[in-house]
Amino acid sequence: MANITASMVKELRVKTDAGMMDCKKALNECDGDMDAAVDWLRTKGLAKAAKKAGRVAAEGLVAAKVDGNKGVVVEVNSETDFVARNDIFQEMVGTVAAVSMGVDGDEAATRGANFTGTDKTVDEQITAMVGTIGENMNFRRSAGLSVDEGAVAAYIHNAAADGMGKIAVLVGLKSSGDAAKLAALAKQVAMHVAATSPLAATEAELDQAVIERERQVLINEAKESGKPDNIIEKMVEGRIRKYLEEVVLTKQTFVIDGENTVEKALKLAEADVGAPIELVGFVRFALGEGIEKEEEDFAAEVAAVAGN
Repeated sequence: MANITASMVKELRVKTDAGMMDCKKALNECDGDMDAAVDWLRTKGLAKAAKKAGRVAAEGLVAAKVDGNKGVVVEVNSETDFVARNDIFQEMVGTVAAVSMGVDGDEAATRGANFTGTDKTVDEQITAMVGTIGENMNFRRSAGLSVDEGAVAAYIHNAAADGMGKIAVLVGLKSSGDAAKLAALAKQVAMHVAATSPLAATEAELDQAVIERERQVLINEAKESGKPDNIIEKMVEGRIRKYLEEVVLTKQTFVIDGENTVEKALKLAEADVGAPIELVGFVRFALGEGIEKEEEDFAAEVAAVAGN
């Protein structure tokens, strides 16, 4: 076996922009043959992947998949919306969702699971596809939702392909009632969640720190009015109730009928479904939420190209 030196690894990295460890592995696999190592990295989709990995990937797709009483949502990012419309990318995202279903949506397990039809993990396959598709991509997150009895339904907003788009929502309803009617109702609630983006399913599930922070802001605002403390307390409690109606799913006005709260709508639906209904929870993924995108300075780019 050839003696792989640091200078050889550095030379290969300069040629390919691949990671140091990948370069070392390539040289070992190719017995020190530099050209063969370059081809090995290209075959694995690792050449130039390191350079592309420095670019922000905030586009892509979120996908939802439901199988029986469980479902998963995943997010796979790309740099551009153009790639998100690519059939190869969409097929890859669909496979990631299917793989994630096998591990109940667990993010770490999804990353390390075998990507169907390959000898790579999900993370490794997406890295390999960077070279094929031509821009940075990454598996960002996944989550699952299940019910013992009842229905899990998915809704995709701004769909780019079957089961994937810009917003993906899962809703789980527990009930022994009519399965078809329950699934249709869960789909309606999922559409509502996509539109309103609640912070929690119920008040009990809402982080108390969030409520207290909101309460303190409202107290400080009310004090500016100069009103007495007892009046301020009533004002704040009224505004807290209003806040909860805005951010808690069960307290929100159901967008489907525009009259009842989601909680009441579910209660009213029990007669039609034929059994009590319990909201188990929801998962909502919006593409790119929380990713800080780079601001492009087009004028500066033109100036740089012109040598100014």
